[in-house]
Amino acid sequence: MTPDGKLGVGIVGIGWVAGEHIKAFEANPHASVIALCSSSRENAEHVRQTNGLGPARVYTDYEQFLQDPEIDIVAVCSVNNLHVEQGVAAAQAGKHLLLEKPVAIDLPGLRQLNAAIETAGVKTQVGFVLHWNPYFESVKAMVAGDFFGSIYYGECDYFSGNWEKWYPGYHWARQRAKAGGALICAGCHAVDALRWFMPGEVVEVFGYEGRFTDVMEWEPTTLTVVKFDSGAIGKIGCILEGNLKYQFNLRLHGAKGTLDNEYFLSDHLPGQTGWASFPTIMPDTPEVTHHPFPGEVNDFIDAIREDREAQIPMSDAVKTHELIFAAEISAREGRPVSLPLPE
Repeated sequence: MTPDGKLGVGIVGIGWVAGEHIKAFEANPHASVIALCSSSRENAEHVRQTNGLGPARVYTDYEQFLQDPEIDIVAVCSVNNLHVEQGVAAAQAGKHLLLEKPVAIDLPGLRQLNAAIETAGVKTQVGFVLHWNPYFESVKAMVAGDFFGSIYYGECDYFSGNWEKWYPGYHWARQRAKAGGALICAGCHAVDALRWFMPGEVVEVFGYEGRFTDVMEWEPTTLTVVKFDSGAIGKIGCILEGNLKYQFNLRLHGAKGTLDNEYFLSDHLPGQTGWASFPTIMPDTPEVTHHPFPGEVNDFIDAIREDREAQIPMSDAVKTHELIFAAEISAREGRPVSLPLPE
């Protein structure tokens, strides 16, 4: 806790997404960014100055960073393969965790991190930030309002090509050892979204994957078919290669209506004869400056202050990650994989 009674925030990993975390935490009246940790002191000093964090302390040693008694929250914004190690250490140090996705790039890492968090009893929020996008909020309200009735089919696509031309982290993201695979690196947003809107939990997965260009070291094109315990079925498409404009597609089909991105048909409108649409802010860009980080951070801060779970705690994110690892197993072995995965 800071001297003025705010929750002290430390950011580890000073890259593309860290700036949005800093802005969101600084905008919250109950939090203050008091420490930055990076392997490059020069980068951290630059971020401190450009974000007006004059009093913030800069660390290049993560262990020393975690020993800072004023840090209550650690926001892990580093390269994907560092999330487990840094998350485990922060949990063991008693710090609450805002973890950028993915929390782990393999199943053993996921198990290790989850065990450390459960043992420590710290609060967590995992960075599926689109939950606070106005389009997501509208769709969630429509589902709750029974616009579509019992939903029995859903699909979500994460399409984003030309990474080598626009993404500043491409040099590491193309490496399997640092980024993971297509779903874990980026398509996890689509996996999380389908779980968020569909009834029940996924109990079976079948996956396909392919690599049709040299843009990544891993297979950047995947198709995943899923079955829910409610009986519903769905699919997740993910393409991260080729000349492709960013698209985040969502389709839900139920007994009373259908959603197709921002268009819908519903028995709620008895005179409706064609597609209706609702103007909103769509999740139509991968740029982090477009993402609703204030909503994610505010919910996390409130969860800590009110001693409740955040909207996307580690316990829920584990299910999204297990689905992804099951899809990878299925693609490799050519067979359906049941969920949850065995311990």
